[in-house]
Formats: sequence, structure tokens, C-alpha cells
Amino acid sequence: MVVRVGDTESTESRPGFETRAIHDGQAPDAVTGAVVTPISLATTFAQTAVGSPGTYEYARSGNPTRDALQACIASLEQGSHGLAFASGLAAEDAVLRLVTPGKGAMMGLDAYGGTYRLISAVWGPERSAGWSTADFSDLTALDAAWPDDVALVWLETPSNPMLRCTDIAALASLAHDHDALLVVDNTFATPYLQQPLRHGADIVVHSATKYLGGHSDVVGGLLVVDDDDLAQRLAYLQNAAGAVPGPFDCYLVLRGIKTLAVRMDRHCTNARAIVDLLVRHPAVERVLYPQLPDHPGHEAAAKQMSDFGGMVSFTMRDGAERAKQVAAATTLFTLAESLGAVESLIEHPGVMTHASVAGSPLEVPDNLLRLSVGIETTADLVADLDQALGVAVIR
Repeated sequence: MVVRVGDTESTESRPGFETRAIHDGQAPDAVTGAVVTPISLATTFAQTAVGSPGTYEYARSGNPTRDALQACIASLEQGSHGLAFASGLAAEDAVLRLVTPGKGAMMGLDAYGGTYRLISAVWGPERSAGWSTADFSDLTALDAAWPDDVALVWLETPSNPMLRCTDIAALASLAHDHDALLVVDNTFATPYLQQPLRHGADIVVHSATKYLGGHSDVVGGLLVVDDDDLAQRLAYLQNAAGAVPGPFDCYLVLRGIKTLAVRMDRHCTNARAIVDLLVRHPAVERVLYPQLPDHPGHEAAAKQMSDFGGMVSFTMRDGAERAKQVAAATTLFTLAESLGAVESLIEHPGVMTHASVAGSPLEVPDNLLRLSVGIETTADLVADLDQALGVAVIR
């Protein structure tokens, strides 16, 4: 089921982000007055006559709790249609199914390892479709060498794990000139810091598992579009393929979204403190954070983001073994995959989240560490990472 949630042209009259995160799609329950969206567990719904279903008929096709989440994320991304899926990769799979057989997809030089695996090892071979990588920092060169078969451009900004930032509006214009859709993975920035549809993107994708859920207790994916035809096509795939989230998962993501704004403010504050430590530390080779003036895409990030996020990556001077030592020496930063939750995490992408890109154009440095900076006390996080870096220096 597809429902328009508002006119994206009239954004000036909208309530603020924090208000919409708490209220949009989440009116008090009409029967009980409950201020929290009910978890509707029903799998089937009574019909008034044969062949005359009401708003809902079967939970794969539509569910009230899921509709509340879909309306809320559409509002926050300033789109008109939201669609929820069982995982971020399930959402991405639905997008890739839009591509006409024989047409291909283009990725940047940096992407989540699971996305790369889905495109290169699952979608491409199954659909006999080509895929390519390109440097999105040089759009003039990209325009001149644009592959004829590309129908979809896949962009992460900031990207995972190198945090490259790309001018969404410029890439959208180029993609549209070549009759291609632009998909933007907005997981790292969240709609609180960046709204890609406002800059010309066609589809926004989220791993709701990350900042939107925010508590490491739910897996989910979301899409947002502002085009009725795209919404209908994606809703058909959502129902036909059936990779939908359960109502409790939708409830958990909605609950997380309510505090997204205040959490993101703290994530950003803590990340800046961590960056201040890293840029001064003798064991660190390079710090990757969009706020730094020499960061790839800093100008694009400053133009299209309201702040620079809670993700920080850095490389160690003494190589991969030193990086692994640091990852093993933290106590508050938990050694774990995933990101975007209240607790701080550290990982070695080359061995963990991005092992699938080894040997490909997206391969990451073996001395790279990625931090998901949480919302703990700032000084405690700085002290923990400082002592871990000290271990690397001493050994």
C-alpha cells in the first residue's frame, strides 16, 4: 500500500525535525488514546464482503505499525513515500530489481561490503547485468567516460568506511543527463544531518539497524522516494518479494527515531573530541572525518550536511598489526561490527565489515580502523582511545 504523506514543496510550513520525529505517522490511537503507536500483530484482517478488503487485508501487504514508520521516515527525509524492509540489504535488493535486464549499475570507490557483495556477486550474475566503479570526485572525467549501460548510480555520502563525501546535486544532475537514477545511502548522515532528495536524489536508502534504531536491538531497512511511479514499483516489490519487517521491529525503529536528533547532536560532539585526539597523536597516520579541511569531499559535506556525523576512521602509522592492537586494547569502545548506536564501537574494516571487498577496486587499507562514536561521557571515550593508542606506541 502506498500513501502520500505530504507535499515536499511546502517544507517551510512544516514543524521542526524533532517534532516530526515524535509525531508524524504516530497520532494517538483512535480507540484507546495511547500516545505510543500500537504494535499490531494481526496477520489477517476482517473484510466486510467477498473481494472488498478494507485498508488492510494481509500483514505482508500492509500493517498499521509499519505504515506509521513509513510515514515518519518519509516526512523526515522530505519525501512523499516511505517503505520498510526486513534489513538494509533487503531494501537495497528491491532497488536493484528496478533496473531493466541488460542495464547496469555504477558504484563509487567506497561502499559497505554487504552492498558490494549484493551487487557484484548476487544481483549482477543473476541478472546478467554489468556493474562498475567510478571516482565521484571528478565528475567531468566521469561524464566523458560514462558507460552506456548504466541505469542506476549508487552513492554513499559519507561513505563506508573512508567517509568520502560527494556533491549529491552535481552527481544527480549528471546521472539524470545520462538517464540514470541516483540512489543515496544516507545511513551515516541520517535525515537529521542530510536529506538527499532535496539535492536531486531519486531514492534514499537506510539501514535502520544503525542510527535510526540507535540501540543495537533491531535489524531493518528503509527506502524513501518522492515519485509516485517509483513508489508504486517499489511497493509492488516489497509485497511480491515479501522481505518486510515484523511489527515489533517497526515499533523499535519508531522508538529510536524519536530521540534521533538529540542522539545525533551528542554523536557529533563526541566525534569532534575524538578527532581532536587523533589528529595530534603520533601513532596515527591519517584521520578521516568530513569536518577536516583536507578531507575528500569536505566542501560537499559542508554544503549539504548540517553537521559531520558520529563516524570517524583513521589509519595507523605502523601498519595492520598496530591497528589490530589498538582495536583489542579499548575498553569502552567495544570491538564489534555495525554502527550508529548509543554505545561506541571500534572495528578493523579490512578483516571485519569489508572483508568481501578484498582484491576489488573497493579494497580498504589494512591499517584502517573505523569508530562509531557513541553518546557516552566525552572525556571517558577520549581517555579510553588515548590509552589504547598508547599501547600501540609502546609495543
